[in-house]
Amino acid sequence: MSITSQLYPVAVLLALLLGLAVGKAWERYKLRDGRWIDRRRLRETPHYMLGLNFLVDNQVDQAIEELTQAASTGSDALEIQMILGNLYRQKGQVGRATSVHQALLQRPDLTTLEHAYVLLCLALDFRHAGFIDRALEAFQEVVRLDPENRYAYVNLQKLYEEQHQWPEALQVREQIARIDNGRLPEDQQILGFLRNEIGAAQARTGNTAAAARAFSAAIDVDSGTVPAYLNLGDLREGERQLPAAIAAWERLTDEVPDRAYLAFDRLDRAYRVSGTPHRFAELCERVIARNPQDWRARLALARHREAAGQAQAAFGLLLDALPHNPHALALHQATWQVLSALGFAPDLVRRYMDLSRDAVFYLDPHVCRRCRYRSTELLWQCPQCHEWNTFVEERMAPAKDTVSADALTEGT
Repeated sequence: MSITSQLYPVAVLLALLLGLAVGKAWERYKLRDGRWIDRRRLRETPHYMLGLNFLVDNQVDQAIEELTQAASTGSDALEIQMILGNLYRQKGQVGRATSVHQALLQRPDLTTLEHAYVLLCLALDFRHAGFIDRALEAFQEVVRLDPENRYAYVNLQKLYEEQHQWPEALQVREQIARIDNGRLPEDQQILGFLRNEIGAAQARTGNTAAAARAFSAAIDVDSGTVPAYLNLGDLREGERQLPAAIAAWERLTDEVPDRAYLAFDRLDRAYRVSGTPHRFAELCERVIARNPQDWRARLALARHREAAGQAQAAFGLLLDALPHNPHALALHQATWQVLSALGFAPDLVRRYMDLSRDAVFYLDPHVCRRCRYRSTELLWQCPQCHEWNTFVEERMAPAKDTVSADALTEGT
């Protein structure tokens, strides 16, 4: 074996080690305008670390000051410039943020991924400034460069939603669901709500057949899409298909029992028209049996009983409902109406007053779980954070030392 052949493996190993060393050096140092920039040293500057600490503490002004100092140590601080631009936008200085990010896009050595990230920042600038068309164009370019950029897709979806471009929003959300690979339940929920909005838009234009298909598709995608049941029933009722309408609303009470109350008025009316008012009482009793704390089912049944001339039974139902939500204004209003029908009998008024004396009266509130936005009505999309199906009924704890409803209704 020749000396050359013996040294060949060593030469290959040395070449590999040399290539690794060059790669590490290139990772750490980069040539910019004829100067080699130490990128690791740039990140180790105290200004950089202080800026990040201020950023974590939400001290934006101090973070901007320190990161500006860090960026001044070298013009290659791409990530620092991106952060600075985002902080300017957060402070409302959108024009300055846009200028920073547009300048970064002019760099000739950006990788495809870096270009996508900077463009994403610029798209957020445009959206914040209200330049919807430019924001849409920028987000679309981001997902072209980086097809797995979920954050860009989410922002693109929100922009389409804000413009009520529901089919486009649905298409984008389907891309997000593909990226998530079925791991997030919220994907199906949002797909259901978007299909419902498509159906609602079609119903407004008179295309009832397409609307019905969209509502049914929304329910198939996510059985928790409450407005789709309501809208489908309303559509069938308008077409004089009352049994189909009742079926849609009844399915809501089965699939999403905590939202069953949204169909109560519709079902009560439909049962009366169809000549089967007893079915409404049976439905409410089933809901109560399934959830004994459901005060809304008791309220609906009480109204039904009162309309049928059974004021005494209605009063008992209302007293039974009050401990479950003593702050619900609707309960107190219904109670006074029933007391009026009963001639304000002193013993009945006293029992009601004993039960409700510690309650605080206010309009039934709903609150967004994500951003805490409050509304007096149930909203399907939050007007502040734009998330779907995040509103829940906000309740205060029942009043302490309250006499039980069973004791108060005894003998009535």
